[in-house]
Amino acid sequence: MLMLALDTATPAVTVALHDAEGDRTLATAHKVDARRHGELLLPCVDAVLGEAGRKLAEVTDVVVGVGPGPYTGLRVGLATAEAFAAALGQRVHGVCTLDGIAYASGLTEPFVVATDARRKEVYWARYADARTRVTDPAVDPPAEIEAAEPQIGRLPAVGAGAVLYESVFRGVRRELPADQSAAALARLAAERLARGEELLPPRPLYLRRPDARVPAGYKVVTPR
Repeated sequence: MLMLALDTATPAVTVALHDAEGDRTLATAHKVDARRHGELLLPCVDAVLGEAGRKLAEVTDVVVGVGPGPYTGLRVGLATAEAFAAALGQRVHGVCTLDGIAYASGLTEPFVVATDARRKEVYWARYADARTRVTDPAVDPPAEIEAAEPQIGRLPAVGAGAVLYESVFRGVRRELPADQSAAALARLAAERLARGEELLPPRPLYLRRPDARVPAGYKVVTPR
């Protein structure tokens, strides 16, 4: 099983090629630029295939982070993953982006993952350990999270959102990865598939409406 994993739900454009049978990450590419997901993703895919000396036709499974994340960046990864899977005639598996960050932490105690959702909000969820999420992903202002769950400040916290709002996530673990890792996403997907678990469909987990709006007073022009 040769997995191509990718995620564009955060400012990081991250891609990995993973040999699931040998439990080895063959190559990775990682760029952080919140405005260039569409430009960076395919070159990153080319880079990992070239580094590993493998061809796209050899890929048996595509893994993609489904968010939560901002509309535009998230769609880039999902559309690309589905295009690859369709072209290859292979499966595409969705994994919650927060789960990938949690898995990369390796923590064995309860903790929280938070990513930057912009608008002074974070996407977040609580975990019992690196493999076990105990709440649904949510999007909230950090102050509201603290008011509703005062214990949040006492939990270890990982992710760029936790770093950004350290006054709320006071247990932030700065020594742990703050960004998504496609290598961790692939390893987590491989573990779940080996246990016979059903992964998520490749559908975006937005949690809120896109920023684009129809202008006020917009007039529809109809032909005469």
